[in-house]
Amino acid sequence: MGTYRVRRTVAAAALAVAAMLGAGGWAAAETQTAVTGPPPGGAAWTADTSLGLRPPDPATATPAQVAAFFAGLSPAQQDDLIARHPLTAGNLDGAPVELRYRANALALAAARTEELARAADPALTPQDHEAARTRAERYRTLLDGHRRILAFDPRGRGQVAEVYGDLARAGHTAVIVPGSDIDLLSFDRANDPYGTPAGMGRALYEATGGSTAVIAWTGYTTPVGLGPDAATERLAEAGAVRLTRLLDGLAASTRPQAPPTVFCHSYGSVVCGLARPGPSEASRLVVLGSPGMGVDSAAELAPGVPVFATARNGSDWIGNVPHVRLLGLGHGADPTDPDFGARPLPSTGSHGHTGYFAPGTASLAAYAGLASN
Repeated sequence: MGTYRVRRTVAAAALAVAAMLGAGGWAAAETQTAVTGPPPGGAAWTADTSLGLRPPDPATATPAQVAAFFAGLSPAQQDDLIARHPLTAGNLDGAPVELRYRANALALAAARTEELARAADPALTPQDHEAARTRAERYRTLLDGHRRILAFDPRGRGQVAEVYGDLARAGHTAVIVPGSDIDLLSFDRANDPYGTPAGMGRALYEATGGSTAVIAWTGYTTPVGLGPDAATERLAEAGAVRLTRLLDGLAASTRPQAPPTVFCHSYGSVVCGLARPGPSEASRLVVLGSPGMGVDSAAELAPGVPVFATARNGSDWIGNVPHVRLLGLGHGADPTDPDFGARPLPSTGSHGHTGYFAPGTASLAAYAGLASN
């Protein structure tokens, strides 16, 4: 490549980044460290042979191997294990879902006790006390009302997945993969009821009349703001690995009539594009508010998994983000462009970047139709 072309490419990439950082008026934020691998406690879990069996290694066992292990245990043996290792058992893709709910309730209760102790620790700062109280309150809300918590990881900014409906028996399932600025504390926000995974999950579940079990999945480290993390695939690559394990775990532990419909919002569509789920993992992919999927066309994704792209409403700031992919920056072609090859979905009635799941919108009606078929 000649000097002129190199300079032109670098200049184009710089302009792309500048546009991405400026979109929506958000400032660049600090770089995030991706949370990867199982939460703490895996070594104690694998060393626990009290049942005469060696439990599967959370770091290396496949979800199918995890499912086979638990299938060989009695209910009493399962309860015995989760009582001693709730954080590990609650995050094992492939484990029975009801067991994971019980394990995560125990893990959340233990984490809340720890945070309340931190909030009263005189050796910590007032800022530490406030942060501990905030986390303790979030843990309390997740323990309220028999919520079905499929995953809980307190590391970093925290991760959580919640199920709406009966995941073990529903005829259809759906998974919602969120974008930037979502973590344990922002998983559910009263001031943005349909722009968070929890709000999206509840809205979709209700729109299907309860026929579809929905997983609101905050299972990866998302970018904060529209800084360099949002302009690159680094966090999406780590998230794609975790999303693949989730989908494999659903196939191993729930055996639904069909794999889930996967809804990918904003930066979450990059995660979905890099995960590239096949027909055994996903029935279809639906992207909304997408900056791109890390590919140039739907044809680069897995054959047999249709891709649907939601029409971008006029007030969605993601329209200001350039659809480029240069020198590792940007996320490629616009999925709403007819040349991309995705099937179009309407968005009439939606507003803003987070309004596609709002009741009464054409987009939510279309999502419900796809998720329940």
